Amino acid sequence: MDLEILNIASDTDNNKNIKNHTHHSKLKNSLCGDEIEIKLVIKDDKIIDFGYQGKSCIYCQASASLLSKISINNKKNKLNELCDDVKLYFDGNLKIIEDKWMSLKKLFKKENLSRKECILLPFKTLKRIVKI
Repeated sequence: MDLEILNIASDTDNNKNIKNHTHHSKLKNSLCGDEIEIKLVIKDDKIIDFGYQGKSCIYCQASASLLSKISINNKKNKLNELCDDVKLYFDGNLKIIEDKWMSLKKLFKKENLSRKECILLPFKTLKRIVKI
């Protein structure tokens, strides 16, 4: 287990329930059983607050933690692009994360390709909210 992944996952600032959310989505990974729920406050197409909760592995938790930090104060269209970019990463375009989303570089490594579905679950959940 990568200690860096543990450190990222242990940052639980946004692991919370947002009662006054404006948008919400919940998904379950049918392969491993990970579940994640994302609740957002969106105003003028901008993410004001991001809360996530779920029962998931350390990779999914780390992914949700990083995604929550990136999402706050970003526009929906930018996050829609991010969700597409991370899928491209796992489809073989390994440079896209390095070029555009440096903070994800700690999680998006070739060594973590076997945990692809765990890492992508928060992005798939967010994509359901921000898709254009």
